[in-house]
Amino acid sequence: MFRTRLISGIILVLAVFLVISRGGVVLYGTVVAVSLIGMREFYQATGVGQGRTGILGLAGYGGALLYEAALWCGVERYGLLAVVAALALLMSVYVFTYPRYQAGQVMSALFGVVYVAVMLSYIYLTRQLEGGLYHVWLIFLCSWGCDTCAYCVGVLFGRHKMAPILSPKKSVEGAVGGVAGAALLGVLYAYLTESGLAGHALICAVGALWSMVGDLAASAVKRQTGIKDYGKLIPGHGGILDRFDSVIFTAPVIYFLVILMG
Repeated sequence: MFRTRLISGIILVLAVFLVISRGGVVLYGTVVAVSLIGMREFYQATGVGQGRTGILGLAGYGGALLYEAALWCGVERYGLLAVVAALALLMSVYVFTYPRYQAGQVMSALFGVVYVAVMLSYIYLTRQLEGGLYHVWLIFLCSWGCDTCAYCVGVLFGRHKMAPILSPKKSVEGAVGGVAGAALLGVLYAYLTESGLAGHALICAVGALWSMVGDLAASAVKRQTGIKDYGKLIPGHGGILDRFDSVIFTAPVIYFLVILMG
């Protein structure tokens, strides 16, 4: 299992590197595809739609594509309008097929649009910023870096459980190590790219905190729905949401921190 996880992890990192380096339509198309796959995993876990898809699920995908289309056209300010349109579309399905779907399914369908498609889109939006080719790596540096450092510190020094019900193996010591490790990685990255050391350390530390929230949030959904993994797309890791659960939360945080800190 470890060998499979390691090999697929290396392949995933290389794929992310190539896609983000290219940027533009390649990155945009990849983010859209990953978002739709992630939404499918979330919908399957939460029981949105019926059968393989269901009209409610299709409406959710349609809402996500409306949002992504607004980004591609360069009118991010209409992103909120697209989310409102997604809600209207989902409510239309709910009303005109009543009582086929429960209100909770409609809420989960809209949540999937925001949680997966909207939040992952900030990878593309960060890449589009001035200097985005350098800023976008902070998303993965602080999320995956925090995860790795937290695991190592937790194994060596973990004593106090951070969230014993959600994730019994995670410790307070591991969390501290994860944030500190991410901050150090930010400093190292700033040094290599000749950027502001303090700024990168702060961005990575804050991003690391949110990455842990994203990880635990995904675990909470899995526990409530009684599943072990969201999917099997990535051997040894699970589905898209299993591997990108922390990135989902980190991407918008890094985007706005980069803008605020100039």
